[in-house]
Amino acid sequence: AYKAANTADSMIGHRTPRHEAFGRAAARFDDLINLPASRLTALLIVLAAFLVKDADGGNAWRTVQRDAKKHRSPNAGWPEAAMAGALGLALAGPRSYDGVMVDDAFMGEGGRRDVESVDIRRALRLYRVADFLLMGLFGLLSVIVIVA
Repeated sequence: AYKAANTADSMIGHRTPRHEAFGRAAARFDDLINLPASRLTALLIVLAAFLVKDADGGNAWRTVQRDAKKHRSPNAGWPEAAMAGALGLALAGPRSYDGVMVDDAFMGEGGRRDVESVDIRRALRLYRVADFLLMGLFGLLSVIVIVA
């Protein structure tokens, strides 16, 4: 069911005259079912930032609170803001797609824009720690369910 909703959003969720009514419903439903995961992902990245050297958990939290809702996607801004804040970067923002300027908000306003290869390694380290935290969370939940 999740994959069907996600695929419907990808195929017809964009605005075209032909798919306006159904496409809007598909896109909104996809937003709704991804809402919990986006918030959990942001929280896991923030927590991981407290554990990873060269990451800033406090700034990750503040950036999520300040910037996540500025993103044009109701869900993508949450993990993007957490990662930007944790790494001290400014992600997203105005950019060009096929020569058309898109004026999106920055996630991590005031952060560094010149991303280097070391930042990618830092982001991957942060991602791995967040992933381990998620596995630990599900492990704990499974023990609670088995015991209960």
